[in-house]
Amino acid sequence: MPVSDNTPPREERREDRLENSREDRPEDTFGVYIHWPFCASKCPYCDFNSHVAETVDHERWRRALISELNTSAMETTGRTVTSIFFGGGTPTLMEPETVAALIAQVRGRWASEDGLEITLEANPTSVESGRFRALRDSGVNRLSLGVQSFRDRNLAFLGRGHSAREAKEAIATASKHFPRVSFDLIYGLPDQTAADWARDLDDALDILRDLGGDHLSLYQLSIEKGTDFYRDRVQGATEETGAELYEITQDRLSGAGMPAYEISNHARPGGECRHNLNIWRGGQYLGIGPGAHGRVRGQVSKKSRMEAQYRIADPGRWLSAVESKGHGTAKRLALSRPARAEEVVMTGLRLRDGISFGAFRAVTGLDLYASMDPGGLERMKEGGFVEADDERLRATATGMLCLNEVLRHLLAGS
Repeated sequence: MPVSDNTPPREERREDRLENSREDRPEDTFGVYIHWPFCASKCPYCDFNSHVAETVDHERWRRALISELNTSAMETTGRTVTSIFFGGGTPTLMEPETVAALIAQVRGRWASEDGLEITLEANPTSVESGRFRALRDSGVNRLSLGVQSFRDRNLAFLGRGHSAREAKEAIATASKHFPRVSFDLIYGLPDQTAADWARDLDDALDILRDLGGDHLSLYQLSIEKGTDFYRDRVQGATEETGAELYEITQDRLSGAGMPAYEISNHARPGGECRHNLNIWRGGQYLGIGPGAHGRVRGQVSKKSRMEAQYRIADPGRWLSAVESKGHGTAKRLALSRPARAEEVVMTGLRLRDGISFGAFRAVTGLDLYASMDPGGLERMKEGGFVEADDERLRATATGMLCLNEVLRHLLAGS
């Protein structure tokens, strides 16, 4: 059964004060994302930039990632790194020495805040679990596990390389090595019932209670172009069932003291992923590795504008480019204020707290309401899809259920 939150009242923690400060000044945050593009196998629902390779020259890839990091560091002096995130692909397939070298390079090239959050994504196979100690020793202090389900039948359907037992063992092992552990689950599978999903949630909450976990990511299955599921015409949950499972999720997790701070992410106070919060709020972040992208202020244009960066997606082409010129950038573009405003609206309304008027102006130089379609905004307010007070605009619970449609109305004139 769901656990209740019996945590006693406490004074505001340092982490909470830090998050409040970050929201007030998102332009001062600076995350570093590092992409490892290789996986042991390709999941049929995955549309990320991930590739299966028989062999990987780890020394060559280590040199290339460090080279692109150094090139970027020369263009982003004066920043203070607020988070590092290793994504993929499957970053636990990197040599721990590579992870350690990249963390050391980040710390050596930029200033970094105290208590720097360093996240690495992992899969709960026994092979990867065996690397947890070495990854902790390399400097990683937050692990994000791609569990996806606690039912073997569902794991087989999703093409995962682990069992439900291995998933639970991996979470327990990770909790012994890392101070912060999160894991992902997927719902909205074909024929999945509300009772099926509720059991998965109860398992997750039992584990979090027993291990003291504070973060959980819960995603609805989406069939994307280019995936095996799309080619095989697999159908996920109906819109009605998806909404029912989403509402069950909100009820169960809120009752357990882990409300959604973002449409798909739940945490106890202070347990939020700082790296992703920075991106959703419109802060700066650097992308390193094949297919990575970033938003960094003022590199192409002398004007103080946010620049969009896109790395070459193909691993081989990216590697060759880095070895020849020090980086694998495919495109970089100084964003106009309206274009940047649209991005921040789209990410900011995913958050439970919505968009701060002051922070929006600090990031974009524009007024939030002036960046939206007036008629669309009025319709969304009258329909109960968004609400506002003197400080911020946020999507309501009803609006979160159909957020893409809400955004279409708000940004109709963009």
